[in-house]
This record gives sequence, C-alpha cells and structure tokens, in this order.
Amino acid sequence: MSLFSSNPAFSPQATQPWKAMSHLSVAGFKYASTGLVARREALDLRSKLGTRWSYVSGSRLVLRPKVSRIRYHRRRFSPSASWIMSSQIANSAFTWGTAAVLPFYTLMVLAPNAKLTKRTMESSTPYVILGVLYSYLLYLSWTPDKVGLIFASKYLLPELPGIAKMFTNEMTLASAWIHLLAVDLFAARQVFHDGLKNKVETRHSVSLCLLFCPIGIATHAITKMLTERANQSH
Repeated sequence: MSLFSSNPAFSPQATQPWKAMSHLSVAGFKYASTGLVARREALDLRSKLGTRWSYVSGSRLVLRPKVSRIRYHRRRFSPSASWIMSSQIANSAFTWGTAAVLPFYTLMVLAPNAKLTKRTMESSTPYVILGVLYSYLLYLSWTPDKVGLIFASKYLLPELPGIAKMFTNEMTLASAWIHLLAVDLFAARQVFHDGLKNKVETRHSVSLCLLFCPIGIATHAITKMLTERANQSH
C-alpha cells in the first residue's frame, strides 16, 4: 500500500525528513522498504527497532515475520581420561587383590597340615604386598574433603551419611576392599595357627574369615571351647 502519496498534508516538505519508530515490540520481524534506510537492534526475544527513513513517493512499509530456528544440542557425557584411568585402576585392584588372597585360603582349607601350607602362612609377604597396594589406592583417592566426611559430627566422630558419601567413589571403595582383604587374611592366619597349636579344627572358621571375619573368629572360639570340653571329658 502507498503511504502519504495522495495526501498533501503529509508531503516531504511538511514533515521532517527523518522520523524514528522506537520500541516496536515485535520479535523476529524484518523491515523492508524501497529507498529508505533501516536499522534493527535485536535484544534477546524482544526486539527494539529504531528505524529511520525518508518519505519518498511510492514507498511502502512491509512487515515480514522472520522465523528463527532454534537448535537444541544434547550434551553428551564424555568422561575425562583421568576418570577412566581411575576407574580402571580401581577395578584392577579389586580383581587382583581378591584373586591374590584365594590361594592362601585354599591351602589352609584343603591342606592345613601340609608343610607348604605351614611355610606359606608363616610368611609376611602377602601382607606387605596388600599394604603397599592399599597405600597406593589411598593416595589416589584421598582428597581434603575426606577429612570432613569422616569427622562430620561436632564431636569429631564418623557419621553414617558422611561415610556413605565417601564410599561413592570407586577408588575409595577399592581401597576399603583391599583393607578388608588384608585384615581378614591376617585374622584367618591367626585362627589357623591357633588351631594347629591347640589341635582344633579350623577349616570352617578359616572359610568364614574370608568374607565374614567376625563370624569366623567367633566360630573358632566356640569350636575351641567345645574341643577342650570334649578332651577333658575323655
């Protein structure tokens, strides 16, 4: 449509040569006209269009919607190299640590009176190896916030929520598992030696020490007491 072409009251001489259209609250529209100068300023989703033009005979004002495309990019999970290495180390330590203690339990259960078993269980080598492995995992998993999780209460005592949060880390969990394996094996060796000394059956107690160490120790104490009573009765 033609603007101001037939009305003399709106001739170029009667009006200012430049006018401004400000704060046009139309988001995404493009202003187009022949023989005029336009300027658009886009601010987020609401556009403020400051437009200047000269009234030329036959000029037209056309508003055309400009559709913008919004592309959503899903953020992909990309684990870092350090995280992958930590996970691999934790899994390897868990697997190899478990496999390393099984031969000792096998000897104590299947051949408790064999010379090889007695000589092997007198060695401190497995505890040194497990201790070094535990120290290494503890070094990798330790962070300053671990102290706050361990001593979370006002009395500087451990609390269950803090310990549970601490063991959500694979490296920390692997170090705790190696710690348990070392302590359980040491307890099983003590039970084994005490059984040999007092001639008490220890196979069941040693087997329980592998995963249920307190129960294995209690079982050995009960077995030892029953054996002594049986010997006294005879």
